[in-house]
Amino acid sequence: MATTSLDLLYSQIDVFPTFIPPTPVAAPVAAVDHSPQLYGLLSELVSAQDRQTALLEELVATFTNPHRRRFVELGRWKILNPELAEYCKRAAKKLERIQTDLLSTITGEIESNADVLLDSEFGLNEFVDRFGTKFLQLSSLLQILSQLGNAPDLQFTTQEVQQDN
Repeated sequence: MATTSLDLLYSQIDVFPTFIPPTPVAAPVAAVDHSPQLYGLLSELVSAQDRQTALLEELVATFTNPHRRRFVELGRWKILNPELAEYCKRAAKKLERIQTDLLSTITGEIESNADVLLDSEFGLNEFVDRFGTKFLQLSSLLQILSQLGNAPDLQFTTQEVQQDN
C-alpha cells in the first residue's frame, strides 16, 4: 500500500498525558529585617568602588600624561619648524620604501639560507652582523622621522609657543 500525501496529512497521533509531580510548597520563612546590615554592606561596597575608581583614574593619568606632553611638544615643534616637518614627512615615506626593500632582502636571505642559519653559529652571526644593526638603525630613523613629520596640528599661535620656550 503506497503512502500518499493525504495519508500523511490525516495520520493519527497518540497523545498520552504526562505526569507532572506536584511542586512542594516551602514553609514560609520568618521575615528577618536585614536592612541595617544590608545598608552597611552596600555602603562599604560603594566606598570600595569609589576608591577603585579614584585609583584607576590616577593610573590612567599616570600613563596618559607623558603621551599628552609629547603630543603637545611635537605640535609645538611642528609650528616652529613647518618646513622641516614637511621634509621629515617626505623623508619618512622614502625611508619606508628603503626599509621594505631591506626587509625583502632579509627574508629572501633567510629563505635561501635557512639550513646554514640553523646549523651554523658562524652563519647566523654573519647574518645578524650583515642585517641586524642596519635594520635596527633604519627602523629607529624611520620612527623619528615619522613622528616629526606627522606631528599633530595644534591650535597654538607662534607667540604662545615662543613664550613657553
